[in-house]
Amino acid sequence: MIKRYVRTLAVAALALVLPVAYAPAATGDTSPDRPGPIVWGDCPAAPAGMEIDPKQRCGTLKVPHNHRDPRGRTIEIAVSRIPAADPARRRGALLLNPGGPGGEGLHLPSEFGRRTSGAVRDVYDLIGFDPRGVGRSTPVTCGLTAGEMVPNTPHPDADGSIRTSVAFARSAAARCAARSGDLLPFITTAATARDMDLIRRALGERRISYYGGSYGTYLGAVYASLFPKRADRVVLDSAVDPDRIWYDEFRGQSAGMAKRFPDAARHAAENHATIGLGDTARQVTAAYLALGKRLDAKPVRIPGSPTMLTGNVLRFITFNLLYQDAALTPLAQSWRAAADLAAGKGTAEQAELLKLVLAKLSPVTSPGVPTDNTVAAAYAVVCGDARWPKSVAAYAKNVAADLAAYPLSGGSPAGIWPCAFWKAAPVEPPVAVTGHGPRGILILQNERDPATSLASGRGMREALGARAALVTVDAGGHGVYGLHGKGACADKVALISRGIRDVVVSSERMVVDSLGLGDVPSIDVDGEKLGEVAMDQLMTLLGERREPPPPTTRRLTVPIS
Repeated sequence: MIKRYVRTLAVAALALVLPVAYAPAATGDTSPDRPGPIVWGDCPAAPAGMEIDPKQRCGTLKVPHNHRDPRGRTIEIAVSRIPAADPARRRGALLLNPGGPGGEGLHLPSEFGRRTSGAVRDVYDLIGFDPRGVGRSTPVTCGLTAGEMVPNTPHPDADGSIRTSVAFARSAAARCAARSGDLLPFITTAATARDMDLIRRALGERRISYYGGSYGTYLGAVYASLFPKRADRVVLDSAVDPDRIWYDEFRGQSAGMAKRFPDAARHAAENHATIGLGDTARQVTAAYLALGKRLDAKPVRIPGSPTMLTGNVLRFITFNLLYQDAALTPLAQSWRAAADLAAGKGTAEQAELLKLVLAKLSPVTSPGVPTDNTVAAAYAVVCGDARWPKSVAAYAKNVAADLAAYPLSGGSPAGIWPCAFWKAAPVEPPVAVTGHGPRGILILQNERDPATSLASGRGMREALGARAALVTVDAGGHGVYGLHGKGACADKVALISRGIRDVVVSSERMVVDSLGLGDVPSIDVDGEKLGEVAMDQLMTLLGERREPPPPTTRRLTVPIS
């Protein structure tokens, strides 16, 4: 889940002190004197491979280090903007977050602008920012090495024990405290949400719209809960369950991977002539499990790389390349390459493929930012947002149970994080995500998401109540909007109407199971054109009706060309 949006782009290119006493926080709508305005200028260099739109401008905003001491020490937040292309039709500002936690968002307007429609770019200022502790916004570091970040999940040892991950978690927690201890207690989702409202105020906006993916859905939900009157139109793509942060949410990825994996197995089976792992999904699955066990017992070195190809590295590659359909071919090719290397007959081309895949999955930071910042910031947020279990024995028990129940993921989602040994206690309890506030939130959720499962999307929908609508897409992968091809039916959901409630979308047709379509008699579908303007209409329709629709029931089926 770390750095969801940028990781999605990467896999497409292949086809993470002392305790602080809790004091009651000010209410969401209480904040320091109006900040800003932001002075816009040239943007700093982006991470390698990311192109900055020449229209994007950047600046900084000073925010409280501790929001409970608003006139005390400050830190800087890096902010960016691409102005609406048609000022006469401008509707407001759309704040963007790529997920993570730990994902840099300063240059996201450039990336998002290339993916979304001209209709959105015409009427919204696209606003990016590096969340506190991330990138150009007073970054945290734990001094982690490259080898400690790939894989960056707590895989069990080959014998099923968690000795190695326990040792790493304890060491990482100590190093984070030593390197960034004064910042860690204040690198939280709630603090970032309060920064977002200061960004809104600095921009001079009465309300602000928002798009966030993966972890960004939780950030958006927290913002909408702290500042319900300031959140305009909110799109939460691939949602976290706010009642399961964070250990239970991560642990659920074993079930998510189990639901997504058959898509990859079928793809490999359909390409048996070149992949050679079986001509049925069952055969491919058996081959994958056997390969993982073989590499557990006898790892092999990837030629020209310091990385040992272990069963856990294979599982790390697999989980991450399940994020997008475009990565299923390189995933199958990676399985073939791993099998051949394990058999002692791998080619130079196969070694290069595995090195490329691992490079694409490695955390990438902007020039001058600590190389471990993505992972260090993720640790800071998830360890600071909520209390984690402390019992090593409990983690070991959960890993063993999930290894038996979900062998595809090897038990790692249940593993121990540095949070079990974190030095800084959470400075406040998790923000209650509720349905109190105006309607205007849309949740987009794939049915077979390996990272944030359909159950998580439903959990977010339940927490937000009548404020939100849930769009469930019959698809796999992590991320919905703009990731299933131009004109995809998921992007057309905005056409349904104001008053949209809950929706199910299939790849061949759009089915609307709604408890309240209200006075809308029909839907007009026009293929590509509607796909291009979908987000624009979505944002418009979310804003047109601020209260739940009347409790009528209607079902519509619309062919998608």
